[in-house]
Amino acid sequence: MAFQKAAKGAVLVGGGALATVLGLSQFAHYRRKQVSLAYVEAAGCLTEPVNREPPSREAQLMTLQNTSEFDILVIGGGATGSGCALDAVTRGLKTALVERDDFSSGTSSRSTKLIHGGVRYLQKAIMNLDVEQYRMVKEALHERANLLEIAPHLSAPLPIMLPIYKWWQLPYYWVGIKLYDLVAGSNCLKSSYVLSKSRALEHFPMLQKDKLVGAIVYYDGQHNDARMNLAIALTAARYGAATANYMEVVSLLKKTDPETGKERVSGARCKDVLTGQEFDVRAKCVINATGPFTDSVRKMDDNNAPVICQASAGVHIVMPGYYSPESMGLLDPATSDGRVIFFLPWEKMTIAGTTDSPTEITHHPIPSEEDINFILNEVRNYLSCDVEVRRGDVLAAWSGIRPLVTDPKSADTQSISRNHVVDVSESGLITIAGGKWTTYRAMAEDTVNAAIKIHNLKAGPSRTVGLFLQGGKDWSPTLYIRLVQDYGLESEVAQHLATTYGDKAFEVAKMASVTGKRWPIVGVRLVSEFPYIEAEVKYGIKEYACTAVDMISRRTRLAFLNVQAAEEALPRIVELMGRELNWSESKKMEELETATKFLYYEMGYKSRSEQLTDRTEISLLPSDIDRYL
Repeated sequence: MAFQKAAKGAVLVGGGALATVLGLSQFAHYRRKQVSLAYVEAAGCLTEPVNREPPSREAQLMTLQNTSEFDILVIGGGATGSGCALDAVTRGLKTALVERDDFSSGTSSRSTKLIHGGVRYLQKAIMNLDVEQYRMVKEALHERANLLEIAPHLSAPLPIMLPIYKWWQLPYYWVGIKLYDLVAGSNCLKSSYVLSKSRALEHFPMLQKDKLVGAIVYYDGQHNDARMNLAIALTAARYGAATANYMEVVSLLKKTDPETGKERVSGARCKDVLTGQEFDVRAKCVINATGPFTDSVRKMDDNNAPVICQASAGVHIVMPGYYSPESMGLLDPATSDGRVIFFLPWEKMTIAGTTDSPTEITHHPIPSEEDINFILNEVRNYLSCDVEVRRGDVLAAWSGIRPLVTDPKSADTQSISRNHVVDVSESGLITIAGGKWTTYRAMAEDTVNAAIKIHNLKAGPSRTVGLFLQGGKDWSPTLYIRLVQDYGLESEVAQHLATTYGDKAFEVAKMASVTGKRWPIVGVRLVSEFPYIEAEVKYGIKEYACTAVDMISRRTRLAFLNVQAAEEALPRIVELMGRELNWSESKKMEELETATKFLYYEMGYKSRSEQLTDRTEISLLPSDIDRYL
């Protein structure tokens, strides 16, 4: 049977409506008080995590091998799979999670970095009188508020500008955006507003001035997606879930149900990708949360299972921070081919994207030059002619595979579901597919509800609304000041540590090596222009980082921000990891080669270097060239 997700009517305690009354700093302080109330109410009788720190990967592997049977085994360590593990373990279910690669190595780390309800979905819901779309937006706005509450160090509200170039569009879009606020209700982050042309150009001076009428500004959330995913997985591990990355499911285990005589999925044969060791992990219920690879696991269960995943490639590019204001994004609602393009500040850089085109399912999606140029052309249309948008300013580019799905139980098998789908096979394999980053928690709740019902598991209701993710509970906006004062870190580095690790930032600071300078006292940087420090490499290993690619792309975000800077940092990262993990010289060389290949193909270095070798884009006078030579 199939379970189609339903909209939730619940309203989060202490929702974002207070932001409309208080300033952001006051709101952040007030919200912490409200969150503690939400935490107590939602968590109910939930005790503190069983582990102060997540157990080591070796300890987790031992648990996987030595546990006779889990209640739930989750396959997939993306946002949804990690969310399923957290939801299950906090209900008191004995939970395991295995991931073939690293946590968030797929689509979950390659998003637009927005936590949003979906303005365009609301527009479609109104235009088409589509109740399902409306419910999806309503739920996503509730989940947006919750995510901002439970991980305040990794997420924050972001104003997004919608520039208007035709007078008739002003009332049209204004009504639509106000409806977005209205649907959010008490979860509205801050009320949207209209800007005159002059005010719009004050906020966004690089905007195209010709024919500009004004602008509308609305609010959504923004987050560090890979770190958020990791925080969910680490929180699940702290509450007792046996979580392991680089564990590939080779096959599904089955046994005959004595009551019905039917074969039932009873676990999985798993292989440690790093050592080649294989062993069985048995479970009463197996959840398939593998995103784009949904069908490969479904076919392990039933070779005749219909294909339900239709992959779509979303390409993003990263450009220097001067392409956008520090604290305001931009939305292009109608590009030349009808797609929506976001233009957002992130980690002091600018993200532009995304595209949406059919693609092959692969572990290593590569951004195409065609998609990169499409985004650049759209950026040119919106920026002033005074700003030269150069191909060489693309510092990184990546492609994420969005797993659109069709409901296998639907009469119309060609219709792509806009929502997530929970499907249960004849043998009891539960598949969760589709959906979006923002609603990962609701998707996990629906999935575990289905697992409990189908497999008669003994568990209470979901307790993840208001449940802090790792690093969020004791975080405050001023925490970084203590890092500066107590450890002698640079202010920029301290702010980075606080907004990445939350209240765990002190543990990273304690590992920081002495610089030998008057200031900063500790915190040797990996690359001069980025705030990542060497201590994060050592700490990243505690967070289950196993390869150099894990470190440059997900424990830090260097690969996503600047591929050349990531390449520059690689030798030192490999050296530090080799020291901690006892790598041989040949292993170090292998890691260096693998990570370089990753940057070259998956992070856009190939297309960037090809463009830069044709001609230089830096204009110098002959006298300047002579001087530099």
